[in-house]
Formats: sequence, structure tokens, C-alpha cells
Amino acid sequence: MGPTLVFASILAATAPLAVMALAVPLALAVRDPRRLWPLQHALMGLAVLAAVASLVLHGLGSGPSAAVVPGLRADLGAAWIALLVQGLGSVIAAFSARYLAGEPGQPRYAAALAAVLAGVHALLLADHWAVLIGAWVLVGAALQRLLCFYPERPFARLAAHKKWLADRLADALLLGAAWLSWQAVGSGSLSALLAHVQTHGAGPALQAAAVLLVLAVIVRTALLPLHGWLIQVMEAPTPVSALLHAGVVNLGGYVLIRFAPLLDVAAPARTLLVVFGTASAVLAGLVMLTRVSIKLRLAWSTLAQMGFMLLECGLGLYTMAMLHLIGHSIYKAHAFLAAGEAVRAARARDRRNPHPPAPASLWTAPAIAAAVVGTVVAGVESVAPGNGWPWWWSGVLAIAWAPLLWRPPSASGTVDAAWTVRGAALIASLTALALAGHALPLGTVDVPHDGAGPWVLGALAGLYAVTAALQHPAWAARLEALRRASYAGFYLDEAYTRAALRLWPARLHHPA
Repeated sequence: MGPTLVFASILAATAPLAVMALAVPLALAVRDPRRLWPLQHALMGLAVLAAVASLVLHGLGSGPSAAVVPGLRADLGAAWIALLVQGLGSVIAAFSARYLAGEPGQPRYAAALAAVLAGVHALLLADHWAVLIGAWVLVGAALQRLLCFYPERPFARLAAHKKWLADRLADALLLGAAWLSWQAVGSGSLSALLAHVQTHGAGPALQAAAVLLVLAVIVRTALLPLHGWLIQVMEAPTPVSALLHAGVVNLGGYVLIRFAPLLDVAAPARTLLVVFGTASAVLAGLVMLTRVSIKLRLAWSTLAQMGFMLLECGLGLYTMAMLHLIGHSIYKAHAFLAAGEAVRAARARDRRNPHPPAPASLWTAPAIAAAVVGTVVAGVESVAPGNGWPWWWSGVLAIAWAPLLWRPPSASGTVDAAWTVRGAALIASLTALALAGHALPLGTVDVPHDGAGPWVLGALAGLYAVTAALQHPAWAARLEALRRASYAGFYLDEAYTRAALRLWPARLHHPA
């Protein structure tokens, strides 16, 4: 590889960081929104083009997998996520320009948005503990400005205060992991740490570092029971919610993928991921069923998806976690930005058909979905064997996609067979898409840990059974106590809120 291509790869990998860092002071200097937003759009367009170039260069194999500058490292996985982040940032900025039209404070909003994107890109390239921790702190500090864009709203200030406390706890855990790692390896370099693990394994110090790292990620991604702030940030502007749910909370999944070699030799850390991930996915999924507000349903959905993503990392399915990260980010950004249209569509659908799904389909759906997923996987295996999935993962996908077969009854009260055919076709398409995505060069290597797989499959099957029972008219009344507890979020956030305000009181009312 010639020096020109090396220089081009380095420039493409670091250009988005430089452009977003430049956008922060420019946003504060340009006070007129009519000039501010076109400038922001142009800078973000440059960042997207640089991210595309970085991904192409790494995909062609000409990009370096070593440090490009001290403390920074470019690789294929970071290039994929960088393109995702910069692309979503550009869309959110365009939406923000319309959403905030006429609002005061647009320059500080644009500056904070650029700072968040700069911090995220720095974290993606981090190859040193100091850079990793510093970038995550920068993301949190800039996001704090966005969450309190309307400082007169008490719940916005409460959510920001609880997030600030959670971030400080995560920082302390990361510092502990960094110190233990430095003592064991003799360097703060992440590349040196992962090379040491692959050569010498993980002693007690690195095992403890892995546990602290996992706990920090659990706190940063707002898993239960420290999840309340993620639900209460609905007081912030809608594009901020899209940025947070589609991008910032997903960083925990990327960090775990980055530290995959360490997690593979740290069974206690993986166990924590499986336990917290499964519990968050199950409980948040139940809570989501009871909520009426579309933004609150999306927030609880994010919490469940984060639990699922960390569960995948705990099971060693890093490629699936990367695909989940990309898919969830795109879906959730669209869902938040199109929330108003979704409300109108839901009202129109309820007027057309106010009846609940047909009870029989709730119980037959998993069997149909399992047959479809199994057929597609077997067909692909016969053509191109070795997709890398453990045997039970097809069952997980079948349970996750079975609600696509839930169908409303027809006007005559009979089951609509065409609906089942369409649902089965959609499940087959999603399975094929997942297999195709699993074959993409994402820069990840799966190391499946089958030991916990059947238990996870059983837990998710239980979640489906409870979900179906809640939808069934005959069972809904019997499960009313569970529905009330689910609506209250199982009262987990109340305890954290009281403890947080007792530990560090906050002024929740902004002076006029």
C-alpha cells in the first residue's frame, strides 16, 4: 500500500472529527439561524462524505488497522458506525432546523449537536483509555445542554440531573477498569490490552477490569434499574430524543464489541451482560405494552432493545449485535422523527378496525414463525454452510418476529389467511436479510457461548407468553395486577429518583 493511500485513509478517518470540532465555535459565532443552519448542513455533508470514503478505503483493505494518530485507531467496524452516526446527525440537523424555527437559543443547540457528534466520533476512534473516557465525558456534557434546552421544564432538569449522576458513576467505573488494565498491561493503549489478552489471557486484574467495564456500559446505556432518565428525556425537543435513542445510548454496544477479545476470556463479565440484558429486555418489553404515549412507548422500546443488544454481546454474537446496533439506530431515528405521522396513522387505523388481534393467532404465531425461520436458515445453509449462528438463535428470531403474524379479525369474524401469508413472507424476508447482513464485512468475529443460550430462549419465550396473555381478552383481567405494576415500571425508578435527590439535591425549577 502506497503512502498516498495511507494518507488518504488517515485523512478520511479523522476528517469527521475535525469537521465537527470546527462546527462548534462556528455555530456559536454565527447568530443568525438563516446563515447558521446552511453552514451546519454543509459541514455535516463534508463529514458524511469523509465517513463514506473511510468505509470504502477500509472495505477495500487499504485502510490501516493500527493507530492513525497517537491515541486514535481506525478499523472497519468504526468506519461503519462513523458513517451511521454522521448520516443520522445530518438528518437530525435538517429536522432540527425546521423544528426549532423561531426558537431562541438555536446557536447553542447547533453547537451542542456538533459537540455530541465530535465526541461520538472520537470515541469510535479511541485507542487509549484516556481518549475513550474523555470522549464519553464530552458526549455526556454536550448532551446535557440539549436535554436542558428548555430549562424551565422541571422534568427535563430532573432527567438531566439523574443522567449526570449516572454518568459520574460510569466514569468512576471506567477509571477503575483503566487503572486495573494499566497495572496488568503496563500501558493505557487499548490495542496493547487486547494483544496482551490474546497472548497471555486475562488474570484477576483484567477479569476485574472487564467487570467494571461491563458495569460502566450498563450504567451508560440506562439499563434497569438506572433507566429513569432515559424515559424522562421526552421533555427535550424531539430531534434530541432521536439523537439520544438512535445514537448515544448505542455507544455501549459498540464499546463492548471493541473489547470483544477481553470479554471472551472474562466469564463473570459476560454473565453480568446476560443477566442485566435479559432482565431489561423482558421487563421493559412488558412496560412498553401498557403505555399509550407513542414517545414513551419508543423510549421503553429503546430500553428493551439495549438490553437485547448487551445480551447478544454477552452471548458472543458480536456480528448480530453490530447489525442490531445499525438497524435499531436507523429505525429509532425514523420512529421519533415521524412520531406525529405515526399518531395520525394509528388513529386512522383504530377508526377502521377498533378490535384487538384475534386470540387464536397469538398462540399459533410462534409455531408458524419458527417454521418459516427454520426453512430459510436451512435453505441458506444448504447453499452456503457456516452462517455462525448457534442452534437456538433461530428460535429467538422466531419469537421476536412472531407478533408480525398477529392479525385483526375480518368483518365476518373469520381469520384472514392473506394476512398470515403476508406476515410469513415478511418474516422470511427479514430472516434472509439478517443472514445477508451477517455475511457483510463488519469487522466483527463471533465467539458464541452456547451455555446460556437455552436459558435466554426460555426467558424470551416466557415474555412472549405473558405478552400474548395480556393481549388475550380472557386473560387480560386475570393479569390486571401485572399490568398495573408494568405501567408503573415496576416502581424501580422511584427508588433511584429518591436516592439520587437525597444523595445530590438539585434545583428543578429554573429561575425566571
